[in-house]
Amino acid sequence: MIIHLLPDSPKKEGRSFPRLCFKEAVREKKTTRFFLTEPGVKAFEKSLLDLEGEGLSHGLLGISSTWDTCGQWLCSIGISTGESGKADSLKIWDSMSTLIIEAFYGGSHKQLVDLLQEDLEDCVLYTLPAKKWHWRARTSALYFSQNVPVSDNYRILFASSVLNLTELTALRPDLGKLKKVLYFHENQLVYPVQKCQERDFQYGYNQILSCLVADVVVFNSAFNMESFLTSIRKFMKLIPDHRPKNLESIIRPKCQVLYFPIRFPDVSRSNVITCGKQCTLLCIRFMPEHKMTHFKKIFGLKGNEDDTPLTDLPFQQKSRVTESLMKNSHLNLESGLCEVQSGPHTTQQDSLSNPLTKLEDLNKAHPSRNSDPGQKEDKEHTTLNLYNTLSGTDAQQRPLHIVWPHRWEHDKDPESFFRSLLRLQEAGLSFHVSVLGETFTDVPGIFSEAKKALGSSVLHWGYLPSKDDYFQALCMADVVISTAKHEFFGVAMLEAVYCGCYPLCPKDLVYPEIFPAEYLYSTPEQLFKRLQNFCKRPDIIRKHLYKGEMARFSWAALRGKFRSLLTTEPREDL
Repeated sequence: MIIHLLPDSPKKEGRSFPRLCFKEAVREKKTTRFFLTEPGVKAFEKSLLDLEGEGLSHGLLGISSTWDTCGQWLCSIGISTGESGKADSLKIWDSMSTLIIEAFYGGSHKQLVDLLQEDLEDCVLYTLPAKKWHWRARTSALYFSQNVPVSDNYRILFASSVLNLTELTALRPDLGKLKKVLYFHENQLVYPVQKCQERDFQYGYNQILSCLVADVVVFNSAFNMESFLTSIRKFMKLIPDHRPKNLESIIRPKCQVLYFPIRFPDVSRSNVITCGKQCTLLCIRFMPEHKMTHFKKIFGLKGNEDDTPLTDLPFQQKSRVTESLMKNSHLNLESGLCEVQSGPHTTQQDSLSNPLTKLEDLNKAHPSRNSDPGQKEDKEHTTLNLYNTLSGTDAQQRPLHIVWPHRWEHDKDPESFFRSLLRLQEAGLSFHVSVLGETFTDVPGIFSEAKKALGSSVLHWGYLPSKDDYFQALCMADVVISTAKHEFFGVAMLEAVYCGCYPLCPKDLVYPEIFPAEYLYSTPEQLFKRLQNFCKRPDIIRKHLYKGEMARFSWAALRGKFRSLLTTEPREDL
């Protein structure tokens, strides 16, 4: 088993180490994670002594360090529980046969390796935080070569294409002997850049070299794979002379497509919130009633018999009380809102774990990940007002609600998106918009301009760090739009469709592979006209049932394929 000790987050500063939870995890041999404050180190050591006193011998088998997203130290500690003491401990530690390395531990990269680590009992994960992507691509191999401990029992190395696998295996010949699986979330050969510079050549070149040393090359879509392989020849022509040949024919036999696995949450349940000084309880259904037919269709898709594609949102794991509250309430099925008898005021320290959430807390702005002080205006998010959205108007008559859940970066082409919305506004059409997604250091100026221009049409503006808030926003929307100039899969679009949104995507990139033709547009004018029609008759969109298939992208459907990929017998030369 592995216990992951993470530095305590700022919001929980000073919290003591959870000794009881830790000891329970050790007793049950569970792989888990704990936040660790500086005083918590002593509590951790005391917990080990307690376990020893209880007859549960332990061994501190190895400590590997990495850095979390705040630049703080993070350690993974191998711990055993067994009567035979340290010898048995070493055996358990040595059973870690799968080594996972993620040089950009954020977004979809983080989602994937977290799923793998959770599912595979014999794997160990080493990461670097998701920032300064270019530096991660240039230097992470050297860092990991010095920080991944040597082990004779590793059999498989799994890494994303951000890592320069060639450099790592040259610096660490022991890792070069493993079965090396390289996963492409995106490829640099067709990635759009604002300003082409000679130094950018190295990113695509490094990915080609990594493919040459990898044993298996996995892409998250056929578009990603084909766009990479068919671009190699043209890309290598950038070399002035003495160009290598036949690289595509060497790499292609190693390649396969394995869709990114999405763990879809259960959004059919309801959340209970308190609002106002009178502490009135309100039952807010994640998915409005008019979307429930869509949701039942998703439930009924074939291909999930082995496992449900759904998982509880964090707060739902402790919100079974909601069901009994609903039974005793007057429920407005169309609005998705019900008013319950007034009850005692309930405080919460963590909105992810307590089902009784204050409405005021849900309406507070969440901090953005934008670290640029010059973008202060973008960090002040418009609140997500549940009252205005869910009550007071018949569900089929409310203005069209458009959501844009993408990174605030140039490759997602926010300019095209906002141009369409401003044209709708100029035409006198009513609509609501929620602009979600992460922000980074450089935010395109169009965001602050559009926020002012759209005014009261904005329901929410900015990144939602908690998954329950994020999926609730998707469930309240009607249409999800992509205007991307680059997309190799599109997790956010699929999550929105799962939540009942009608997708509108470019007839380009990966989208024709993922979505039926009905949901694709060819020009910005086509996008505007379709939105224009939707604004005039939002009720039609709300009755629409998605015609594509979702099950093939679920973790339930793809879990076995990933396990097979990472549990293959080791190579004979090991």
